[in-house]
Amino acid sequence: MKYLILHADGMADLACAELGGNTPLQAASTPFLDHIAQRGEVGLLSLPSDAGAAGSDVTSVAVLGYDPKKYYPGPGPLEAAGLGVTVGEQDVVFRCTMVTVRGESSTGVKDRAADIKKLGPHVVMEDATAGLIDTEQARELLDAVNEQLGSESIQFYPGSGHRHLMVWVGGKSRAACVDPQELVGRSIAEALPNGDGADVLRKIMDASFVILRDHPVNEEREADGLKPANCLWLWGQGRAPLWPPLPERYQVSGVVISPSDVHRGVGLCAGLDAAELPVDGGEEAEKFSACVTAVTQELAKRDFVYLHAGLSDDVLHATNVQDKVRAIERFDTQVVGPVLAALAKYPAHRLLIVCDPGLSRGHGAAAPPILYALCDSAAAPQSGATTRFHEQDKTIAGSAPRDATKLMIRLFPRGA
Repeated sequence: MKYLILHADGMADLACAELGGNTPLQAASTPFLDHIAQRGEVGLLSLPSDAGAAGSDVTSVAVLGYDPKKYYPGPGPLEAAGLGVTVGEQDVVFRCTMVTVRGESSTGVKDRAADIKKLGPHVVMEDATAGLIDTEQARELLDAVNEQLGSESIQFYPGSGHRHLMVWVGGKSRAACVDPQELVGRSIAEALPNGDGADVLRKIMDASFVILRDHPVNEEREADGLKPANCLWLWGQGRAPLWPPLPERYQVSGVVISPSDVHRGVGLCAGLDAAELPVDGGEEAEKFSACVTAVTQELAKRDFVYLHAGLSDDVLHATNVQDKVRAIERFDTQVVGPVLAALAKYPAHRLLIVCDPGLSRGHGAAAPPILYALCDSAAAPQSGATTRFHEQDKTIAGSAPRDATKLMIRLFPRGA
């Protein structure tokens, strides 16, 4: 028996007026996702109410059978695992995100970043991704910070794009820190680190701003009309997790496939091996193709494959919802279809697809749902089925969400 989880990140959403009251999944043409829905069970998933912010990494932890409120350590330690960063038991890993901040006077007039002396109430979070800065430029900037701020106790590690890490050796983990995505367009005053150890974190963030604001890379970016990566924002901290291995519990050989450092880290923490994918960069089609190739190769060697793939940052941050609709259609054609074809080579298989909102478009307090479909090769297709894989399908309407942490037991019925 072959088992596969396809975690389709960033596709679930709420209905919007631009699509006539439809969701992007509902508006998209997705024959392969619909085929899965018509062969099995479709529904919504719930996460523990006290599991924290329901990011895609939290979903990943839960879907692999770990209760997030007990096992989720924060994105920092998971990303460290995915990047192969060695972390001691007493070390604290922070997400070190490159952002764009700007000054704003009490009258609402924008000040030049060069006029800011220290991060405070007069500083606004302009962009939580520094204009989706590319990895090469970001690493040059991180090197400059590391030269001046790196020490035996504070260590910086490059990731990809705007996402990087800081390890505080023997540090404190209880400071209250905020995801910069929650602050876009707002003053950072109430969101700066607070609590035990916050003084150290604030000093590092202040110093990073002084180092980065006049760096030649940022001068070049501004000259090109791009947003500068002029500050490091620390958040998402935690210590290295220790989880009971998934392969031992279910008696399977397993592998994680993901272009995301965080989700690769989730798989590694769960005891899975990690498949090699091309280095950061490349077009969407190339990334999709690499994932499908890895699935095909790993299915030949393993019992279980966990594939995390989804929509790119530029799609998730796009203001035009039609961009998301088109991206979902490409994902269906270029990933879901080929994955189904690869699975079809094995007469006995079981497939679970999970679709969460990722970086959802601004909906205020409303949270898009998490969708799933579970099908088995032994199940006969439903005659005349019209079920579609989207948030408002009549099959889902009125059904109570299932606990996401219980799905693995159903995927592996012989599991503990």
